[in-house]
Amino acid sequence: MKGYVQDIEGIAARNLDFRQVLYTAQHCQVVVMSLNPKEEIGAEVHKLDQFFRVEQGSGEAVLDGVCTAIHAGYAVVVPAGARHNIINTGNEPLKLYTLLIPAQPSRWCRAPHARRRKRRRRGRHRALRRQDL
Repeated sequence: MKGYVQDIEGIAARNLDFRQVLYTAQHCQVVVMSLNPKEEIGAEVHKLDQFFRVEQGSGEAVLDGVCTAIHAGYAVVVPAGARHNIINTGNEPLKLYTLLIPAQPSRWCRAPHARRRKRRRRGRHRALRRQDL
């Protein structure tokens, strides 16, 4: 079958991996993520739009230096070119899913990412810096 039809909220809530690509189409990609307390995705910039939806937990979305508290039910839309980060500021895992439009390069299509110990040790203010695309 072409396309993707699944319970994305349930999959996101059960996900234990830092990042797991669920589906990649020609023009979009579906990814679930789980951030442990004090963990973050790391500040990044894409040449594509990105949508996040928080399913469990609480944290902070940082878009071009503007911090906004987020929790279950929140959506975050990141326009192409915006420096952004998602940080778990709570005491439980932050579970979310994200849509990348168009699809992220194939390096995200590998097996699920286990925890990145280096990133967790770096802490909030020393986030991994990278330019994607």
